[in-house]
Formats: sequence, structure tokens, C-alpha cells
Amino acid sequence: MDARFNMFDNETAMKFFKRFANAGLAIQQSPLPKSTQELVSLRASQLNGCGWCIDMHVKEAVAGGEDPVRLHLVAAWRESTVFTEAEQAALALAEEGTRLADAAQGVSDETWAQVRKHYDDDQVAALVCLVALINAANRLAVIVHQKGGSYQPGMFAAAFD
Repeated sequence: MDARFNMFDNETAMKFFKRFANAGLAIQQSPLPKSTQELVSLRASQLNGCGWCIDMHVKEAVAGGEDPVRLHLVAAWRESTVFTEAEQAALALAEEGTRLADAAQGVSDETWAQVRKHYDDDQVAALVCLVALINAANRLAVIVHQKGGSYQPGMFAAAFD
């Protein structure tokens, strides 16, 4: 199935995407480790079934030097030995922040305590903003059926300058 609508060929959507990309730039330039950013984005995208974003974040992570074994294990991070305690806290926040409707409590106190244990204020701010941003991106792509498979690392860098 083709995408329902070409968001990349629409003037209004592109105006929005430029601003969206600027919000993402604030996160990218934060002290939150790039590898953590990609792991969190990948996990939320898996939960939301966003093929476009899964494709993008796997390819960006590999281009950034991430170990493919870790990427293969993101979906089963609790049953893996390849993630640090800090990354596990970030992945837990990504899951709980993505599945807000599935849990009356939202993000648990236990997860929040682990996040605060491993990340400073600027990293926490970036992490919370990242979870919100990737969930928004997932919804944009899933609504229009933007399919994964064609993304090339860095392909949007010049488009959103």
C-alpha cells in the first residue's frame, strides 16, 4: 500500500516539519547521549508500529556506529545484557511515556526514580521532550501510512536547514 498522502510534497506539512525538525535539533544538541536518543526513538516507534521511524532510527543508529546486536535487542531490552542501567531507565521511560493510555499511572515512580538516578536535569528534559516528539512523529507517519524501507541516513539534514 502506498502512503495515503505525501506529506513531503505539501507546503503546509513542510512548514510544520521545519519547525518540528528545529524542536528535534534542541534534543540532538542536548547532553543526552546520541545512542540513547536513537534507542528511545526506536523503542517508541516499535510500540507505535511506525515502519518509517523504525527504518530511520535503525539506519541513523548504524550510521552513528551503534552495534547492530543492540538494535536487534531493543524490543526485548529487559531480557538482554547489552544495555546499561541508564539506557534501561530511558527505555522504560520511553515505553511508559508511549503507553500512557495503557496504564492509569502513566510513568511509574520507580521508572522516574531510575531516570533521575542516571540523568542530570538537562538530560531528563531532553529525554522527556524526545519521548513526546517521537510519539508525535510516529503518529504523523502512521496516519498517512508512510512506509519504512526507503530512508537514507542524513537525508533530511539539508531539507530542514
